[in-house]
Amino acid sequence: MAKEADLILHNANVLTLDPKRPKAELVAVKGDEIVWVGTDDDRKELEGRKTRTIDCQGKTLVPGFNDAHCHVLALASSLLSVDCSPSSVASIAEIQAKIREQAQKVPPGTWIRAAGYNEFYLAERRHPNRWDLDQAAPYHPVKLVHRSRHACVLNSLALSLVGISMESPEPPGGMIDRDLDSGEPNGILYEMNSYIDALVPPLSEEELEQGVRLANEKCLSLGITSLQDATAQNGMREWHTFQRLRQRGALVPRLSVMMAASCLGELQDNGFSPRYGDNEMRLGAIKVVLTEARGCLHPTREELEEQVLLAHRAGYQVAIHAVEESTIEAAAAALEKALSQVPKENHRHRIEHCSVCPPPLLERLKDIRTIVVTNPAFIYYSGERYLETVPKEQQKWLYRIGSFLEKGLMPAAGSDSPVVPINPLVGIHAAVTRKAESGEEVLPQERITPIEALKMYTQAAAYASFDEELKGSIAPGKLADLILLSADPTQMPTGEIKDIQVEMVIV
Repeated sequence: MAKEADLILHNANVLTLDPKRPKAELVAVKGDEIVWVGTDDDRKELEGRKTRTIDCQGKTLVPGFNDAHCHVLALASSLLSVDCSPSSVASIAEIQAKIREQAQKVPPGTWIRAAGYNEFYLAERRHPNRWDLDQAAPYHPVKLVHRSRHACVLNSLALSLVGISMESPEPPGGMIDRDLDSGEPNGILYEMNSYIDALVPPLSEEELEQGVRLANEKCLSLGITSLQDATAQNGMREWHTFQRLRQRGALVPRLSVMMAASCLGELQDNGFSPRYGDNEMRLGAIKVVLTEARGCLHPTREELEEQVLLAHRAGYQVAIHAVEESTIEAAAAALEKALSQVPKENHRHRIEHCSVCPPPLLERLKDIRTIVVTNPAFIYYSGERYLETVPKEQQKWLYRIGSFLEKGLMPAAGSDSPVVPINPLVGIHAAVTRKAESGEEVLPQERITPIEALKMYTQAAAYASFDEELKGSIAPGKLADLILLSADPTQMPTGEIKDIQVEMVIV
């Protein structure tokens, strides 16, 4: 037995997620590592003069949550933006009121950032347009980002400042929505967020740090001890930004940073190799976003296959954003081709989201041992929208978490925050109940058990980033990233899981 721990957590209901010892009462920590998992009877042998002890009062101790797919800097930005999420506004008129209020606080000409609207939940059941935003703030450029982050709306001043007019061609993979009669851009832009971001003044270093500190506080309060940033635009600049923020203590959870496929050469030039970094901050997968904005794939199949093969050949894990059936099929084909040319057993290539996945596609993903990183909380926050807007024939293949598990695709869970709130307990609740916020059920046959859902945010998330030896379960030798919950999610009515509170977090 290990001698003299620095910290002992005892009188706990420990859900270890370690098959060798699923339940325990005591966890002992030395430095940043778990050194013993056992019963309260072990305490005497582990306790020394300098040992700190915490009585967990019978509450539930689990591994720290690991959000396997989120966007940290976008979350930081959204926390500084005008909140137009469904929980905050119910109509375009209310969006206008909030933007008008912000316009009165800042000088004319200052960019106003607003975020989180979802047209499905607005009284008007449509997107706001440039003219709606003009009424609220005619003398301020306004950028309003959709909840999905796959669309945004600019007012007239913002459109002129970024150079979008009647004559503007669509950028690759993007779409400028236009008035049907005049052809005039109506301000709604699809798949153009990163294009617009490059033309809009960025947040200052001080603003960015303020936003990241808010995001950090939110993550820790919800028990998130690890984050996997899946932003497709990440490059060396973002890597150094994250380094600075961590050095200043602005971001505490451990961080895995995915990088854009376009900066693979830059990574190699800077001496990076797969999984470069340490336990605090590490290089994650090479990220490719595959979309179908105008009925055609972007990037094209040929470009996708080239990007995937290049990263795979260089030894990197690849993470492909694929939502629709057509994009998942193209992603599967690209991975199949890369693996046929350069076979590799433990590649752990990932499909991110994998929203509509019929049986033949599921079998193909199983055959190439793909990991699916999906978003259970989408069911809770958008379930009723799916039931109304997703074609009936596709609904039966929607977010098939139970089937992913059954096929051995090691499904891990991410919030995709700021697309939806980052709370993992809402995701666990949704994976277990398959219920939307309205109470409607979405494909209830795809329910999983509470322990399986808990593993998606811990054990499976760690596996998805090659970190299962370090985190994801409570066992000797693993990092002491632990959280104490107010209740045991495996021993309570499933409808109450989302209301569990995180009472303590240790990173």
